[in-house]
Amino acid sequence: MGEIKTPDKLKPEGVAPAAAPSLYADRQRVYPKAVFGKVRSVKWAVLILCLALYYLVPWLRWDRGPGMPDQAVLVDMTNARLFFFWIEIWPQEIYFLAGALILGAFALFAVSSLFGRLWCGFTCPQTVWTDLFMFVERWIEGDRNARMKLDAGPRNGTYWARKITKHGAWLLIAGATGGAWIMYFNDAPTITRQFFTGEAGAMVYFFFALFAGFTYLLAGWAREQVCTYMCPWPRFQAAMLDENSLVVTYREWRGEPRGKAKAEGVGDCVDCAACLHVCPTGVDIRDGQQLECIGCGLCIDACDSVMGKLGRPKGLVAFETLNNLSASAAAAASLPPGPQRQQAGMDARRVPRFIRPRTIMYGAALSVVALVMLGAFLMRSTLDVTVLPDRAPLFVRLADGGIRNAYTVKIVNKTHDEAPLTLILEAPAGLRLTVQDVEAAGEGRYPLSRRADGITQYRVFVTAPPMAQLAESTPITFRLLDDAGRLATSQSSAFLGPKP
Repeated sequence: MGEIKTPDKLKPEGVAPAAAPSLYADRQRVYPKAVFGKVRSVKWAVLILCLALYYLVPWLRWDRGPGMPDQAVLVDMTNARLFFFWIEIWPQEIYFLAGALILGAFALFAVSSLFGRLWCGFTCPQTVWTDLFMFVERWIEGDRNARMKLDAGPRNGTYWARKITKHGAWLLIAGATGGAWIMYFNDAPTITRQFFTGEAGAMVYFFFALFAGFTYLLAGWAREQVCTYMCPWPRFQAAMLDENSLVVTYREWRGEPRGKAKAEGVGDCVDCAACLHVCPTGVDIRDGQQLECIGCGLCIDACDSVMGKLGRPKGLVAFETLNNLSASAAAAASLPPGPQRQQAGMDARRVPRFIRPRTIMYGAALSVVALVMLGAFLMRSTLDVTVLPDRAPLFVRLADGGIRNAYTVKIVNKTHDEAPLTLILEAPAGLRLTVQDVEAAGEGRYPLSRRADGITQYRVFVTAPPMAQLAESTPITFRLLDDAGRLATSQSSAFLGPKP
């Protein structure tokens, strides 16, 4: 039986097999051009607001009384506390932070369903700092054409002077960013002095370098690569969009076919590529919705500028819904390019439906989470007691035959009130309460002090007399009374003993 030839053996001799296609593509350097217009003005305002909040908030003061930090926003790692103006969050209240994150997630979903990638284009930290770095780059090296010419030219003194100046400015911004970050975890004036005098700890310098380094790397070097390859949001944000979401889009029905400004029978797009040249991620919006597009809208300003110079209506690139895009295309399909076609397309548009099942669902989820958090905050206790029974051993048999259980009682006082409390035991008759190193103020009543804005811990014993008829596990309750004898808080536990 003859040998079965494989595909490789069927190839003529001397012909090399085709090389496997490369899965790696070189980065295409993006040189965004400066642009002016309404969208750019809004982006500048948002950028200034975001940067001002980030850099200045650690310096805001808030008087909380003697012995307490006066920084308005502070993550106090030493005392395990989060301060936000008048709000003070303890470690056991971490659910407030989780609730805030859930609230932010639903808010992001709702905004995306209404306005597309508004977060990505205007308020994302990567966008804000990249915008700032590009502004510095244009200021030092010039606009798009000047930067392209500089990079393609000789490596002379001018080249190195501008590059060193630019990277020096970037490092200063990155350093300020890392410096502001460590201020959120330490008192701002104190850590600033300690940082420059070398008195700060190693962890402070580590996190400063970490945050400054990533700012310099991501905003200065990676830029659009972060949005395209590193960020997960573009991969699933499309699930929040529908045909009624306002997104940055090209009105193809009006712009096609492309041609020169004075040509006959062509659309409004003169193929100047102004929209492409201003895009910070190098996207041609005329190719439709793309993963790389962050929805910043700078292409709108660029196109409007060209349309204004040509005396044509603005809005060839605009925030538009896919429903309106389809309706305008259908209305204008039978008409030749020109004013009549433009008018027909615009008349077919409808006001975007902001209230629809998707947005109602996100709004309802947002409202429920917000109400739950508000209710939890309004009902939060300022005084808690935790009772931890000993587990090794579960109980001790005394010399007289009695049974004793030991407990650790922790009093968490979230106020600045140091008024004493009284501990009593609610249990079956015969069980007796004692507190280590505390004298009783009466039968079964022990006065306990509570540390202001802190945790106080006591060692407590409950003893059953010899021959007491008790179950293997007997429910008991520790109660704390205020100075007026009212119940302040309580905690249930169990008294354990041998099997009857």
